[in-house]
Amino acid sequence: MSLTIDEMIRAVQRKLGTEVDGRPGNETWGAIYAALVKPRIDKGEPQDGIEPVDPRSESHIATLLPEVRPIARALVQKAAQNGIRTKVISALRTFEEQDALFAQGRSAPGPRVTNARGGFSNHNFGIAFDIGVFEGSKYLTKSPKYKAVGALGMDLGLEWGGNWKSLVDEPHFQLRPAWARELTEREMLAGLRERHASGGAVFA
Repeated sequence: MSLTIDEMIRAVQRKLGTEVDGRPGNETWGAIYAALVKPRIDKGEPQDGIEPVDPRSESHIATLLPEVRPIARALVQKAAQNGIRTKVISALRTFEEQDALFAQGRSAPGPRVTNARGGFSNHNFGIAFDIGVFEGSKYLTKSPKYKAVGALGMDLGLEWGGNWKSLVDEPHFQLRPAWARELTEREMLAGLRERHASGGAVFA
């Protein structure tokens, strides 16, 4: 008997004891990671996972937390299946790198690209990444395809910057930890800074 993708997701959710809604949100991804991936990492065993994508994307994906990496790869692959060529073009940034970006258009040359100082961007904690849409080798800074990829990302359980009100950021995606589900963005970032300072795990 063949199953639809929705039926398969629901079956996995029932098996893992998460909310059964047919959508692979952060709770489902977290449960899959805890059940299948983390035990193998702890034992030092090789991981089975989603096939790697292009080298440029992989160089950035490698800087993300292990919980986020398979979803970033899945987004690139899902976009390709829908005829949209994407690459991950930015991921983890140090606090210092974030401060340098914040300085652009303020105390340093260049256009303003962020309103976030170091420690106030989800990129600083390995849970966020930016994608670029390409046509051949040409990088498109603006395209209706970003909205299409945004819908695909949300279907994978990612938060999409295209839904933001204060600073719309269509290339941006992030995976919200389960503990932050009911928190505002500001509250979540405060929690991430506390965990970073204490060495605590982001997704624990």
